Amino acid sequence: MAEAISYFARCCISSDHSSGCQGTLGYLDPEYFHTSQLMEKSDVYSFGVVLIELLTGLKALSFERPEHQRNLCVYFVSMMEEDRLLEILDGRVLNEKNIETLKEMAALGRRCVRLKGEERPTMKEV
Repeated sequence: MAEAISYFARCCISSDHSSGCQGTLGYLDPEYFHTSQLMEKSDVYSFGVVLIELLTGLKALSFERPEHQRNLCVYFVSMMEEDRLLEILDGRVLNEKNIETLKEMAALGRRCVRLKGEERPTMKEV
């Protein structure tokens, strides 16, 4: 199976024929920084970041937030571990009728942004 190349993390060949990766920090699979290769589940990571952004109304990375909140995925996972999910969800999506659905979506987002690709679901499972 060909490697998935994320919409958010496209690799390219520059005009001097050296390869480099172009992508937006915060969306790029953390494993890429160790392997310099995008993997099959790199898209899953990027999808998880977007899902978490939609749930929280926050940007993936922001240096305007306190240090422990700058990386949204790290902050989101820590809030879930502390059983404080409802505190981080965007008020525009949260209501009494959809709490269980949002919890399921949050759990999916959390699985998608696991640091190790092998621990993430496949895009088909998502």
